[in-house]
Amino acid sequence: MGEDLLRRPHVWQPGSADPPLLLLHGTGGDEHDLLGLREHLAPGAPVLSPRGTVLEQGMPRFFRRLREGVFDEDDLRARADELAAFLHAAEAKYDVPAGSWLAVGFSNGANMASALLLRHPEALAGAVLLAAMVPFADDEPEDLALAGKRVLIVNGDSDPMATPGQTTRLAEQLRRRDAHVELLPFPGGHTIDPAQLPRIRQFIGAGGVGPDLAPVVTGQRCPHLIQLWSP
Repeated sequence: MGEDLLRRPHVWQPGSADPPLLLLHGTGGDEHDLLGLREHLAPGAPVLSPRGTVLEQGMPRFFRRLREGVFDEDDLRARADELAAFLHAAEAKYDVPAGSWLAVGFSNGANMASALLLRHPEALAGAVLLAAMVPFADDEPEDLALAGKRVLIVNGDSDPMATPGQTTRLAEQLRRRDAHVELLPFPGGHTIDPAQLPRIRQFIGAGGVGPDLAPVVTGQRCPHLIQLWSP
């Protein structure tokens, strides 16, 4: 059964640093799309990067939507369950401690990471959510299931989809379940801003984003990270 689950297209890059990263691409991306983040966020960390199993006009996604910005929540629940099973199989194959993944998701991938936290809190240690929206319209009940889990939400102030209102509501949903949530807004839209990568790296290193760290990636650019994909 585990080998069947692992037939899903994915990239595994072994490493020795913690935490192991689960990279979740945006619409139109694939399992190779966010691999360049490792050198900026957690050099030497193990990386698992699966491809979304849904196609929308030929573009991979992690779950279906009814229209832009409106999710097929039944499909989202089913795909989150599917991804949780894939992670369990990957942990056995690649010798990764159960539930130790820190998800780093962009747009559609960030929304899948949020859904995974809410439906399968045992699957992740935390998440970095880039251009993230609220995954489920109905607020989840308070159950403290996310106690001890750290989440960073990195949304642009002028994002037309992951709006400030969406950011606030998503943070409330996660905090209601006792997650430790930090916000890292930036001036920009629906994108990954390379200038925020040092602060995200600091968060992953368990130091929090910190108010005094200059958000600059000196002499580096990640052009493939600043494309626009819808959620």
